[in-house]
Amino acid sequence: MVLIRYRENQLAVAATPLIQDAAPASGAPVSGAAAAAAEDALSALIALVREDLEACNRVIVERMHSPVALIPQLAAHIVAAGGKRLRPLLTLAAARLCGYPTSGMRHVDLAACVEFIHTATLLHDDVVDESALRRGLASANAVFGNKASVLVGDFLFARAFELMVKDGSLRVLAILSRASATISEGEVLQLVTQNDLTTTEARYLEVIKGKTAALFAAACQVGAVVAEQPPAQEQALAEYGMKLGIAFQLVDDALDYAANQATLGKTVGDDFREGKITLPVLVAFHAGGALEKDFWRRTIETLDQQDGDLAEAMRLIARHGAIDVTLDRARRFAEEARSALMVFPDSPIRRALVAVSDYTVQRAR
Repeated sequence: MVLIRYRENQLAVAATPLIQDAAPASGAPVSGAAAAAAEDALSALIALVREDLEACNRVIVERMHSPVALIPQLAAHIVAAGGKRLRPLLTLAAARLCGYPTSGMRHVDLAACVEFIHTATLLHDDVVDESALRRGLASANAVFGNKASVLVGDFLFARAFELMVKDGSLRVLAILSRASATISEGEVLQLVTQNDLTTTEARYLEVIKGKTAALFAAACQVGAVVAEQPPAQEQALAEYGMKLGIAFQLVDDALDYAANQATLGKTVGDDFREGKITLPVLVAFHAGGALEKDFWRRTIETLDQQDGDLAEAMRLIARHGAIDVTLDRARRFAEEARSALMVFPDSPIRRALVAVSDYTVQRAR
């Protein structure tokens, strides 16, 4: 983990291994046993690609370096917040699933590239959303300001593209550059649908495919590309990543109304306060009567929110089973993700990736 120490208003950055073993969590809309089992699935995947992940983390630390001191300080701050490294894990695992040789390093650099793209989008998103917390710590924009966060996000995007160029594959460049553009499109689409309760579930799914699932899909697909797999296997991994990413975001949206804040690592109810249109809100809105619809229009569409409104929103969401509906959708997409892997022969890596689809639905954070 990269540790940030504040001394006399100066930041000292100490780089140590970034891998963190998954720990059982609680407080989510799943049982503690289920959450612990889910975290064990992630730990199993980490164990299978541990050496690759350690190499990836070394690339991340190396590529965060800059003679402009604020850049590595700010980048290290968001890396220090932890995270599961799920997206680079998918790149490493996909490559190994496809038989990429143990002597190769392309998948390691591309896994770091994927993590830089993801981290850059986090920095930008926190500025757009005016977020105060990221994984339980003060967000980078809260510590360093919006301007620095946006500019360092740009720096990390540039580092990602350097790694794509280093790889030298136009196919890889096409996949990851397209994913980067799609992420931006998804974020803009979310901005367009924000505060709009006429948004359909299909439109909502379009948003999360863009802002979240596209990078999951690309992370998996490039693993097949470096292993020189035929189109069928490449497409299967892209499909796995896309469906996994949709399930992941559905659960994220459920947790915003159902999780314990200390476990979640960000402020519960952020989506509500920002007027974001997510599936729990859509389900509760359409199931409610006239008075309930008026409540949602006031709080979401006009953002006229008062003390107690978040608690009321959570009560209405619970009343109409909106969390259960959202998690059921997530389970369906996770099942489709598992099915996509069946084109590959049975192996420890395939079993671990199948288990990760369960982790995605059952996680507590």
